[in-house]
Amino acid sequence: MSRESKTTTVGLIAGDYVVLAADKRATGGPTVYHKRVRKILKITDYAAMTISGLVADAQFLVDEARYIARMYEIEYGRKIKIFSLANYMSLILSAYLRYAPFIVQLLVGGVDEEGPSLYYLDLYGSISREKYASTGSGSPVALGVLEREYRDGLSLEEAKKIAFKAVEAAVARDGFSGEGVDIVVIGPGYYSEETLLFEKKLVTK
Repeated sequence: MSRESKTTTVGLIAGDYVVLAADKRATGGPTVYHKRVRKILKITDYAAMTISGLVADAQFLVDEARYIARMYEIEYGRKIKIFSLANYMSLILSAYLRYAPFIVQLLVGGVDEEGPSLYYLDLYGSISREKYASTGSGSPVALGVLEREYRDGLSLEEAKKIAFKAVEAAVARDGFSGEGVDIVVIGPGYYSEETLLFEKKLVTK
């Protein structure tokens, strides 16, 4: 049986960059199954996806996104745009909705020739382009932080701090999120990953 992984993920645009962040706790019902899970998964060198919802469903969709991006590049000889990748995922979600819906919320973010972009997708296949967004059980709290802190003209370091703060605030109030925060930064020709564990943060404070 698939486990439902309740979680907190966030994404935001900062200048030429997309910043994605997520907590590291995997749960199923009231049980914590793992404390070092990655919920931001690389699709290409210029795109990534955050996942929340049923683990098996999310893993299948990540594999599909990687396949779509690779086949597009082989067939057309150029990289797929983030908008097109997000739309392919939207079509998959809506196509399966009536008989085998994917129970997920996704953020698709990346940087292509048109610049940085971030898309929110729900289980219905609805898609919206956002400057900032959050998914998962802790998203109401995280969105409160994002709405308060976000502004145009954020530096990359400011955006990373806000992303961490949004997940951290959700963790403090949501028992399904926890352990630490993974942060992915995508920019022009740039992809980085880092992890900030809460216990390490407390030690070095």
